[in-house]
Amino acid sequence: QVQFVESGGGLVQPGGSLRLSCAASGFNINYYAIAWFRQAPEKERVKVGCISDVTGNSDYVDSVKDRFIISRDNAVNTVYLQMNNLKPEDTARYYCAMYNYWACPKEPLDDRVQNYDSWGQGTQVTVSS
Repeated sequence: QVQFVESGGGLVQPGGSLRLSCAASGFNINYYAIAWFRQAPEKERVKVGCISDVTGNSDYVDSVKDRFIISRDNAVNTVYLQMNNLKPEDTARYYCAMYNYWACPKEPLDDRVQNYDSWGQGTQVTVSS
């Protein structure tokens, strides 16, 4: 079965940090861009950021810029999301998914949730004091 397995979530106080992992199962992440998404209760799933293969370039939504960092280790088929200075509004279930090209999409029509594949079950992040 081709999917991701996310882990590393938990309860953290505001200002704290967490590192999420996204391990690919059943396929190799080489040559694919990988994105992190999050979904809060009763809200749409939104993209947090994306990392391209080959260049390793990443991009982020404004709300997490300078706080979140995406990295990847193709040798262990895993992508990471380092989250720093967490805020209550970061509370959500976090997912990773694959884009069927090595570079992260730039055009809005290409960057829709339905264009990503191999979704896992996600990992819950709760930021609360």
